[in-house]
Amino acid sequence: MNSRILPVGIIQQHKSADVVQNRMRLAEEIRKLAAQGARLIVNQELHDSLYFCQTENVDLCNLAVEIPSESTDFYAALAKETGAVIVTSLFERRAPGLYHNTAVVFEADGSIAGKYRKMHIPDDPAYYEKFYFTPGDIGFYPIDTSVGRLGVLVCWDQWYPEAARLMALAGAELLIYPTAIGWESSDTDDEKARQRDAWVTVQRAHAVANGLPVVTVNRVGHEPDPSGATRGITFWGTSFVAGPQGELLFEAPSDSEISRLVNVDLSRSEQVRRWWPFLRDRRIDAYSGLTKRFLD
Repeated sequence: MNSRILPVGIIQQHKSADVVQNRMRLAEEIRKLAAQGARLIVNQELHDSLYFCQTENVDLCNLAVEIPSESTDFYAALAKETGAVIVTSLFERRAPGLYHNTAVVFEADGSIAGKYRKMHIPDDPAYYEKFYFTPGDIGFYPIDTSVGRLGVLVCWDQWYPEAARLMALAGAELLIYPTAIGWESSDTDDEKARQRDAWVTVQRAHAVANGLPVVTVNRVGHEPDPSGATRGITFWGTSFVAGPQGELLFEAPSDSEISRLVNVDLSRSEQVRRWWPFLRDRRIDAYSGLTKRFLD
């Protein structure tokens, strides 16, 4: 079987309150990765700003952008300039008072290939996303691009095997997770290690269960809580790329920025699924309980 190598660029960065500076720094790394041969470049969740969901503040809704808008024009022009498919993560203003956490994929010619609205919305201390984001209504459908069918999901979605499976069943060739997740400083070192290990493990399991590569890009660095209610979030980086057997092709450090080109062989999924035919052996006649909240 002929190899189908896809050079994937990932960008793990810290962020500031300066949206323009954040975009410029991101653009610089995108150009570098494209010059190295990246055909697909994946960014972290809500990369244009600080992670504003640490507090509930209606004024922060001013960060939201329309699709299309001047913001999407910026990334469209960057995709066309570099000839790379770019996965972005934006705070979408759909209508007055109606917002989504939305991944927008730009084709290499600068057009919008498609978008995905985050389906699972957390509501935890320092992660008050339900205050800002309406759950997605597009569903779990891959986005067709010149580099393949991309199963783009977002952060909290990465814990749900149902989301990964539905993307796989719809023909995704790659699972992609823009992410913003980290530690609260009061957690013990042992608890921090357990959290991060669980995060990596569950996503590698999605790769195994579906026979698909996984690309996960997290932010890094400490962002204070403006309210002072917590000590802020230290985002744990650890962006990674896994192959269709869950094998780690690359793992980033937990405490520093990094941009990296990783070659992913999309053709391996076919052979892995022949060895481990999970899709063939699924008992689709016996899974009706999955559509219920709980089986009493």
